[in-house]
Amino acid sequence: MRRTLFLAAFAALLLASCKEDPEKLAAPYLAAARTCYQQGLYEQAKSQIDSVRILHPTALAARRAALELMKQVEAAEATRTIAYTDSLLAESQTQLDALLPRFRYEKDAAYQDLGIYYAPTQDLSRNAGRNYLRATVDEQGTLLLTSFYSGAAYIHHRTLRVSDGATYAQTPPCAAPYESSNAVAKTERCDYTLGADSGVVAYIAQHAGQTLKVTYHGQKDYVTTLTRDDTRAIADVYQLALALQTFRQLCAVSDEAHRKLQFYEAKEKNDSI
Repeated sequence: MRRTLFLAAFAALLLASCKEDPEKLAAPYLAAARTCYQQGLYEQAKSQIDSVRILHPTALAARRAALELMKQVEAAEATRTIAYTDSLLAESQTQLDALLPRFRYEKDAAYQDLGIYYAPTQDLSRNAGRNYLRATVDEQGTLLLTSFYSGAAYIHHRTLRVSDGATYAQTPPCAAPYESSNAVAKTERCDYTLGADSGVVAYIAQHAGQTLKVTYHGQKDYVTTLTRDDTRAIADVYQLALALQTFRQLCAVSDEAHRKLQFYEAKEKNDSI
């Protein structure tokens, strides 16, 4: 009986000794994560850290070390992002500084949260009663292409087709058309937002300085010509919209990186107290 118990205990001890230490199994992943971190390969470092967490949940010491390393990786990544985006922001700001003087700025504080920019040739007072397309862009880079129509009768237009004679681009239906009338004429206006315009603004920009045929599609169609000045003005506003969008996106990336860095710096400070 004693011999049997001895053999069973020995077998259990032998079995336990054969099991590999989870800390040893996790060590190569942790070492690889540190190497990647030192080389600035932050995504690879995070992947190795995730391997420690997922593959070796019982390696508590390795998991604690991996967590501390992740803080360092995230902080270093945020620092690098800030340096990179700050450089791009400086370039973007220089581009905007060169572009903005070419446009008129308008804002009515009573009903506008954001001001708008437009080309001087498309000032409303200079184009009253004219059937044409006008581009404006707000301070956040949202571009609106607006179709203006004035005539003796409504045509109830909802879409636009712009053509150079060989190719064309056409908008989707306007979501919120505006119509009004007075003793002189019926007027209509439709807005199309860049990104939801089926490429019409970009098409016009490709033909900057050229005349284009514009067809207002509605219950009745109306055809007019987009002048050289209008295509050039829309192209200029399109360029400004892209520059403003780029600047805004860079600001968002930079702000997020700053928040991350501040979070990890505050956490490190609190942990050291």
